[in-house]
Amino acid sequence: MSSAAGIAPFSEDHAESIRMVRDSAAGIADGAARARALRFTMPGFSAETWRQMGELGWIGLAVPEAAGGSGLGQAEMCALSEELGRALAPEPLIGAALSAALLAEAGETAVLAKLLAGDAVVLTAWQDRANTLSPCIAGDATRRFIAMGAGATHFLIPVGDGLQLVEAAACEVTHEATHDGGHLTTLRAPAGASVGQAALAPALDRAALATAAYLLGGMEAGFAMTLDYLQTRQQFGKIIGTFQALQHKAADTKMHIALTRAALEQAAAALDAGVAGDEAAALVSRAKARASEAAMLVGQACVQLSGGIGYTDQYDVGLYLRKAMVLAPMFGGAALHRARFMALSPETEDA
Repeated sequence: MSSAAGIAPFSEDHAESIRMVRDSAAGIADGAARARALRFTMPGFSAETWRQMGELGWIGLAVPEAAGGSGLGQAEMCALSEELGRALAPEPLIGAALSAALLAEAGETAVLAKLLAGDAVVLTAWQDRANTLSPCIAGDATRRFIAMGAGATHFLIPVGDGLQLVEAAACEVTHEATHDGGHLTTLRAPAGASVGQAALAPALDRAALATAAYLLGGMEAGFAMTLDYLQTRQQFGKIIGTFQALQHKAADTKMHIALTRAALEQAAAALDAGVAGDEAAALVSRAKARASEAAMLVGQACVQLSGGIGYTDQYDVGLYLRKAMVLAPMFGGAALHRARFMALSPETEDA
């Protein structure tokens, strides 16, 4: 993967754009308390917050300006997803951003405009089974694993070589609660209106990378909470953070986070620099494999390092582990992406 290895650092303007995205997220993604209040409700997220996300340009962050979006890159999308992960934001922004990119490429304008404004929620129903990156294109297939689908106004469905748009009210849907308090939707949809064609595989890769970033944000927030606990909790007259065994575990946890960030930032920079095809897919898979695996390891370590309170539902550190349990397999889990990485770059060391 020689070209990716030579990607230049972000320019000053690009870095400033990323900082601005992070700052905008800090003002709306207000932490675990909001996520806790919305758990196990329907549709599981706030319509008001969704409209704010539209007004801030988040849903169309990576959509070209000519199609009504902000025209920013994957690095900005990952920065935004990180901040949402820190706040455990339940809104299906990654799924809607995927739909926005596909609608823009297909040339659909009316529903896209509503989606970008936060007046619609369009989710792509591309999956018919677990543990796959291969889109289902059969028109009569049952579509599964649609995150937060109870709040959708429309579903975008790959059929053959094209895309169909179906109103949610016309679909047969069921919802299954997930560990984090959200839900996954299963649907059967009637034939919808054709809206054109779009390249689904690279769009799914970008959604996978954004999901990796969300997981990274959750890891960092949960670990920061855990460090605070280690630096204040006393046992046997000492701060428990001075115990060598706990220091070693915390150091291992920090290493997993750092390696995930390195893989994520390299993949985002490569995509923004125009790297495509197998090389881009391999970089995405390395980042997603690391994030999916590390999120579970970090979440479990944070719960353990927090002692007995870490195992209670009332303590927020457990919410990050619950979120990781749901998001780790989204857009492909660690094993699937590790296998794809090795298939695409067999000469490179394992991720």
